[in-house]
Amino acid sequence: MKKTLIINILLTILVSLSGCASDDINISASSNLVKSQNVTETAVQYFIGVDDTIRINVWKNPELSVSIPVRPDGKISMPLIGDVKAAGLVPEAVAENIRKKLSNYVRSPNVTVMVTGLQSHIYLTRLRVTGAVNTPISLTYRPGMTVIDAILSAGGTNDFASPNNTKLYRKIGGKTRVISIYLGNILNDGELETNIDLRPGDIITVPERLF
Repeated sequence: MKKTLIINILLTILVSLSGCASDDINISASSNLVKSQNVTETAVQYFIGVDDTIRINVWKNPELSVSIPVRPDGKISMPLIGDVKAAGLVPEAVAENIRKKLSNYVRSPNVTVMVTGLQSHIYLTRLRVTGAVNTPISLTYRPGMTVIDAILSAGGTNDFASPNNTKLYRKIGGKTRVISIYLGNILNDGELETNIDLRPGDIITVPERLF
């Protein structure tokens, strides 16, 4: 009886904890609290486009490993197998299509595809910093970049900025989400809670203060 009661209590606690899980992001800085902002994200997938350059590696077959641009018709040409569709597909799908075609000529081919030159999506993936900064700028996105990286690339804020009212605009699932960034706390106090990792296409806007 006592053992059953303990098990029921543990189950109740686990159910309560699971009910507290949330996909929202809550960011706090100093005494300020950024309310839940619905910036749930899924893994970002890159779809190859025309003019992108891709590197195809076929393990133990260097003569089949090539670096090649995607033609205007959306295809690439491979030794042995000829044309393969690439535009509109993720690298993994292109690798699988190549693997299937190569299997007619190579025993158990191991194929990987990497995008080495981004051309088709260059403007979709760039970062923008606008508003009360010394040099409004459009930046090439690099993995690992944070808010402070983008702001420093823009020359920092100017004398008219209201840094703690900075906003980050991010497209998620076709909708634009607004994330509050306490830039003043980041720059002046070293409080890094809102120095979040950036995503391709993010826009950071630093407003001017009201006089």
